[in-house]
Amino acid sequence: MDFFGLFVISIGLAMDAFAVAMCKGISMKKIALKYAIIIALFFGVFQGVMPLLGWLLATNFEKYIVNIDHWVAFILLGILGIKMIIEAFKKEEECCEEFKLNYKELTILAIATSIDALAVGITFALLRVEIFGAISLVGIITFILCFVGVYIGHFFGAKFKNKAEFIGGLILVLMGTKILLEHLELLPF
Repeated sequence: MDFFGLFVISIGLAMDAFAVAMCKGISMKKIALKYAIIIALFFGVFQGVMPLLGWLLATNFEKYIVNIDHWVAFILLGILGIKMIIEAFKKEEECCEEFKLNYKELTILAIATSIDALAVGITFALLRVEIFGAISLVGIITFILCFVGVYIGHFFGAKFKNKAEFIGGLILVLMGTKILLEHLELLPF
């Protein structure tokens, strides 16, 4: 997988965390740089670690799934993308609760928003992606988007949350389809 593909997948993976970071920003009466950094760090670290865990799982079972790896990637990315698209149309009432920095809650939110990254880590192993570069990119992009998301949430409210989640889901579906079509040699890339 080339850098552009990894970059696009990283953005897609970060959209759930970006949406939650926006919610955190919405609930801040006064924006604080310290809180924006902490929130972005939580999401960035978890989004970076989860693909590594998925990659480790998949590398141990590679010999059993090598002939169907492109189908696994297509199905995993497709399911995750469709789930994100569906979530984009649901209303989130928890989004605008009063802000307080709660590390336990941040950990739970970071895990919940990075489960899809675990599945993508499996895909990375199947496609023989250089994992440390990939997880670094995922973590850094998630950190940046979440940091910005806190500020966007604070300044623009809940208006863009669902759109970000929809775009992230669409990106994952398209990347899964591209992987499948490449392996079936239906795309020239």
